[in-house]
Amino acid sequence: MKTFLMVVEIIVSLGLIASVLLQSGRSAGFSGAITGGAEQLMGNKARGMDVIFRKITAACAVLFIVLAIVLVALQ
Repeated sequence: MKTFLMVVEIIVSLGLIASVLLQSGRSAGFSGAITGGAEQLMGNKARGMDVIFRKITAACAVLFIVLAIVLVALQ
């Protein structure tokens, strides 16, 4: 049981790392520095894959924390 949970924890952590790395940055280089102020005034328009990666990141983070607590409780 403990070994299975540790393997799941590793898989979830790799999914969390991948989902964070695949998200687009808030300011994409020099053009982001110029348009950053206008973007704050107009609101955040996250669309498509950014929304999906944000949800995957949140789910993986919650699952990672829950699995870590369960593994500590099993020790």
